[in-house]
Amino acid sequence: MSDAPVRVFIVDDHELVRRGLRDLLGTADDLEVIGEAANVAEALVGITANPPDVAILDVRLPDGSGVELCRDVRSACPDTHCLMLTSYADDDALLAAVMAGASGFVLKQILGQNLVAAVHTVAGGGNLLDQRSTAALMERLRGRSATPTDPFGKLTEREREIVDLIGEGLTNRIIAKRMHLAEKTIKNNVTRILAKLDLSSRTQVAVLATKASQAGK
Repeated sequence: MSDAPVRVFIVDDHELVRRGLRDLLGTADDLEVIGEAANVAEALVGITANPPDVAILDVRLPDGSGVELCRDVRSACPDTHCLMLTSYADDDALLAAVMAGASGFVLKQILGQNLVAAVHTVAGGGNLLDQRSTAALMERLRGRSATPTDPFGKLTEREREIVDLIGEGLTNRIIAKRMHLAEKTIKNNVTRILAKLDLSSRTQVAVLATKASQAGK
């Protein structure tokens, strides 16, 4: 396991917020803020030039939407996980962010230790979603499934097993150990799963797996 710190990029149009986030994340020995930006244009340049492990993105930015920025970041830097940051709860915005490939979102009122934990969760391939958002996302994804009754009909037996483990919130490393396979093999399988299901993030797979599991009970 690598001892390298989790590399974080902060995007928010308020300097005080960026400074506060930088100072807060700096208290964790295994987190490193490698850059920051005040708008979409600056963020795209900084993130694509030196992709971080986690990008913390404000939902509302002066020159565009943090959701669209998330989509662009995920497209250009697929290994960068996006954590959306907002001043107030907005189910529609969260749903749009997850559809864009975000791993979840947190309120700016979040406690410092909880934000640090959220960054670690996202960096490890986990997701941060509430039940309402999960239900809404499932409705959106249902129409894109392979079949109405079996959304995983296109997957192989191994891929379906990986989907179940993603649904449990496990990272690629832990899934690899559980299945006695190389981590790279799991990563390649996850890429194929996303392509087959026409999804853009592990978070969407986790939502689909969770709801499918509930439906089967």
